Amino acid sequence: MTTIRSLTFVLWLYLSMVIFAVGLSPALLMPHGVAMGVIKAWSRFVLFGLRWIAGVKVEVRGLEHRPTGAALLACKHQGMLDVIAPFAFLDDACFIMKKELMPLPFFGWFAWKTKMIAVDRSAHSKALKDMVRQARARHAEGRQILIFPEGTRSEIGAVPDYKPGIAALYRDLDSPCWPIATNSGVHWPAHGFKRYPGAIIFEFLPPIPAGLKRAEFMAELESRIETASTALLAPKT
Repeated sequence: MTTIRSLTFVLWLYLSMVIFAVGLSPALLMPHGVAMGVIKAWSRFVLFGLRWIAGVKVEVRGLEHRPTGAALLACKHQGMLDVIAPFAFLDDACFIMKKELMPLPFFGWFAWKTKMIAVDRSAHSKALKDMVRQARARHAEGRQILIFPEGTRSEIGAVPDYKPGIAALYRDLDSPCWPIATNSGVHWPAHGFKRYPGAIIFEFLPPIPAGLKRAEFMAELESRIETASTALLAPKT
């Protein structure tokens, strides 16, 4: 049954991309808020299908810590859902994403229209400087900049490997950083098509104040995210 429900949801997911990106492509010619509205509606549509087809509910905790206006957020990354769900619960999300995704039809077009921050990871130091420059502009516009500190999806239980990009943003923006923990990989794994019934939780944690030294900040960020994400893996008693 899990296999059938998972395959049905995968079909739902990809059809939704076509329906929203192609059917609502005129939004690309409209103001930013309209295009972002299309992405947010698509996110909610995916979450609806995930719950009613695959039996996976998405729950958001720690809403008292959720920022409004300009903010820097760092989220644990365990699967594709981590790129979809935040649009449903953030006002104006701006993702740090791979530049290779930008040429993709419709997906890349909406990313360009809504000014996502595209990074060429092969460019190393130049990419870091470009990311910071774009983030500074988006932050000044009141956007919520979301980065995955590990840079890519990680398997459940994998040793964390936090990259320096988040430290560069934290220093340059002189902003608090809001960590987000999740257990998404339990029900939507990093690889494979199966979706396992249960509850995916995204949890906003108290912000890390601005101004910490780099080593102190990185240690605090990793400790908070990893501790909270691991706690979300524990079964309820």
